Amino acid sequence: MVIEWTTDDDGQPGKPPKKRAAEYVRMSTEHQKYSTDNQAAEIRAYAARRGFEIVRTYADEGKSGLSVDGRASLQRLLADIDSDNIDFEALLVYDVSRLGRWQDTDEAAYHELRCKRAGITVHYCAEQFENDGTIGSSIIKTVKRAMAGEYSRELSVKVFAGQSRLISLGYRQGGAPGFGLRRMLVDEQGQQKGMLERGEHKSIATDRVVLVEGPAEEVAIVQEIYHQFVEGQRSERTIAEWLNSQGILSDLGRPWTRGAVHQILINDKYAGHNVWGRTSFKLKSKHIRNDPADWIRHDQAFPAIVSQLQFDRARLIIEQRSKRLTDEEMLAQLARILDASGYLSGLIIDEFDESPSSSAYRSRFGSLLRAYALVGFDPDHDYRYLEINRALRQLHPTMVKSVIEGIIAAGGTAVQMLESDALLINDEISASVVIARCKLTQGGRRRWKIRLEQSRQLDLAICVRMDAENAKPHDYYILPRMTLAESVMRLAEHNGLSLDAFRFDTLDGLFALTERVPIRRQAA
Repeated sequence: MVIEWTTDDDGQPGKPPKKRAAEYVRMSTEHQKYSTDNQAAEIRAYAARRGFEIVRTYADEGKSGLSVDGRASLQRLLADIDSDNIDFEALLVYDVSRLGRWQDTDEAAYHELRCKRAGITVHYCAEQFENDGTIGSSIIKTVKRAMAGEYSRELSVKVFAGQSRLISLGYRQGGAPGFGLRRMLVDEQGQQKGMLERGEHKSIATDRVVLVEGPAEEVAIVQEIYHQFVEGQRSERTIAEWLNSQGILSDLGRPWTRGAVHQILINDKYAGHNVWGRTSFKLKSKHIRNDPADWIRHDQAFPAIVSQLQFDRARLIIEQRSKRLTDEEMLAQLARILDASGYLSGLIIDEFDESPSSSAYRSRFGSLLRAYALVGFDPDHDYRYLEINRALRQLHPTMVKSVIEGIIAAGGTAVQMLESDALLINDEISASVVIARCKLTQGGRRRWKIRLEQSRQLDLAICVRMDAENAKPHDYYILPRMTLAESVMRLAEHNGLSLDAFRFDTLDGLFALTERVPIRRQAA
């Protein structure tokens, strides 16, 4: 076949049209020479030599190449290719490692195959081989992919060894210090240089971080938590309610929860020990719980806020909870938690009263994952539910306060009982405030599951149904005890006349129709 290009004015053949190409650049934090600007310069020089016109740029800056997760531009590139939303015929990449340092060379080949199936050739601009599909280039490319993955593995081993050594020397490796503790910056000789505030990090490579005691009032509160738990035999939730009643906020500036108190009672740092490596997340693999024998620790690394004896007594109380239960009883409790929350995690388990801790489940069944499997739960990678549940827990005190203010505005009285979340209205009517998370079905319909507290036999339940985004209330239900035949109610968007009689669009509407709620007005 003979191809003739258009001619210039002097009759000479013109230049052939340029081939359209996209470029993908990625910069991890490993090497400055691999900055996206330098990659782009090499790619554009290659494009000029080969007759490519770059029409699209996909860039991931500061992203690891171990997986597709977290690399928004690569995900967009692959999505464009799969959906045929492309206007180019070639993809230009600096080298094999920039496309990814996958630990499985087959995964690296798979993503290139997706490009080829869409008619897109991949060019590695800085490599010494031509990616032309020949046996020689295929062998070299496979070796390069293996080398890219091996580099990440070796780097991971070196980084882990370095972090382990620093932990064994008593230095802190990341993470919030916790209530009652603070991070102190020290130099190579261990001399203190100043306190690090939240969000601040060391700027000199040779500096280190240690934990020191925080403000005296916070230290006293931690000691009081241990005293109430050990000597006072009070539960974590009761202690959390006491802290909230005193107006004390956690180290994150939030109200206390059972789980937050529980973490203080089980964390070795309050006894002065530096412990690291409880879990692993190497090379973007799944989080795994390491055997305690593999933990890295340095005892008496920090000033102890509580004595070792007090810490051990608290730990023993927590451990005894599960020792009194059989395997079947523990799994039954875990199944109840799953039914109530719709999901399982260590954080969720630790929030439930009268339940063994997540560490107890790990100890009894070998791992949380095995315990999950025994109750028929298969965790996935969608953790939005955690953020939603956490936000709703934070919203609950605000909703309770709004209900109290509304009852008072309507002429009644309402107080929150310290031993529970229940309200006492006009000194005779007990009520709870329940927030129901909205879930969408596959067809996009809204559904709510309301879990009611049957054991306390309250007179009323004020149920707040959240909107589809779980950002604000959708409507409100007042349910008298006579309607609470079951502990779990499942509501759709429309629920019939019997329930609609107790439904209100706003809190103002709820309190305007006080005849539906037996609230007596105060005498003038």
